[in-house]
Amino acid sequence: MPQVKGEFEVKREMQPMVDMGDDAQAAHMRFDKVFHGPLDATGVVHMLAVGTAVEGSAAYVAVERIVGRLDGHAGTFYMQHSGTMDRGTPSLAVSVVPDSGTDGLIGLRGTLAIDITDGKHFYTFDYSLPA
Repeated sequence: MPQVKGEFEVKREMQPMVDMGDDAQAAHMRFDKVFHGPLDATGVVHMLAVGTAVEGSAAYVAVERIVGRLDGHAGTFYMQHSGTMDRGTPSLAVSVVPDSGTDGLIGLRGTLAIDITDGKHFYTFDYSLPA
């Protein structure tokens, strides 16, 4: 499975809170990303996040639309994010939404890892495309 790595920039913008019922609310955020390297693209993410009464426990879900080029293949695709913080222990899964690729990215499958080091954002994208 091919793997590409690079850096990305991200801007966050708070959106109106989402009523979850019973006086609970989820934070709604929009992220605008610019990917550099073998993934040369822009992304728009809409995320919902909730915290709990227990310190360090929270979760988020998000959908991201990415437009650009992946190793020279142009098109659009969607990613699904699922993040959990379990009493301070994080886990994150980011994967391509099946059959969401267009144009040169039709049939794209894969997973993306995000690493934040010294305030910089990096991605590692393991993917496959049909021959």
